[in-house]
Amino acid sequence: MQFIKDYQQTVSKAIHEYTFTDKSDPLYEPINYITSQHGKRIRPMMVLMANEMFGGDHQKALKPAIGIEIFHNFTLVHDDIMDAAELRRNKPTVHTLYGLNVGILTGDALLLKSIKFFEDLEPDLYHSCLQVFIRSGLLLCEGQQLDINFQKEKQVSFDDYLKMITYKTGVLSAASFEIGALIAGADSAEAENISAFGKHLGIAFQMMDDYLDVFGKDQQIGKVHAGDIAENKKTVLYILARENATQEELERLDYWYATENQNKDKIQAVEQIFRRTKADERALLLIHKHTDIAKNHLDQIKVDDEKKKPLIELAHFLLKRES
Repeated sequence: MQFIKDYQQTVSKAIHEYTFTDKSDPLYEPINYITSQHGKRIRPMMVLMANEMFGGDHQKALKPAIGIEIFHNFTLVHDDIMDAAELRRNKPTVHTLYGLNVGILTGDALLLKSIKFFEDLEPDLYHSCLQVFIRSGLLLCEGQQLDINFQKEKQVSFDDYLKMITYKTGVLSAASFEIGALIAGADSAEAENISAFGKHLGIAFQMMDDYLDVFGKDQQIGKVHAGDIAENKKTVLYILARENATQEELERLDYWYATENQNKDKIQAVEQIFRRTKADERALLLIHKHTDIAKNHLDQIKVDDEKKKPLIELAHFLLKRES
């Protein structure tokens, strides 16, 4: 979609413009390394799209949008450290390239730098946007802690899983849309609806990622097939499978998820249980459910339908990977 490419180019150009060259300290080399990598730029795009939908000033929203992207990169740097990941976007992760201590400091500096990108907003608006930003950041940390806890827990309820992905994925999408709306002068009801649109879109997106990890084609997911099974992650497929599994199937799931075995036998066995319990079909229904909830919130916003079309197209872009 051309409009998405246009937004991505706008964000990438702005990030290049604000490359951190204010100090010669070696710390800024890894910061520029991670921010210059071309991710999808989805979250800053959400800020700009919401701002435009409500008739806001594009330039006024641009720096806060970059702030959201800088914050997102902070989470990636620290996530890679916690996951001991060696690659990010097919390039060495910051801590792999520069060392663990530099990786931690890089993430810390990115977090603080992200806040500075809101400083040009007038005081009341700055306060409102920072409230959303900080609240969302804290929830994201809570979601990451839940995800860490799940690795040690034998059973995870669907409600706990939903809370985890809402905090880890949904809240930052919600905050991005809400901040864009606030900068455009949207009222509280409109801001709440665009925030809810972002939250449920983020939930649907994460569930789709879980689904495609096992049932998607390699080109759809861009990573190793069934990596979540190999790493014993408690995804929506695992949780839904347990709800419908026989006693024998539960015992098999417990057996496989108690081992560090990553061979094909494990992946094939677990995938078969997912299919027999219809976890794949139920996951798709949940994805559609949260997509519909997101669209219902968008419908409640009192702007011309024409202005909503880019947001609908963005939702399709994020979820069209369904196999």
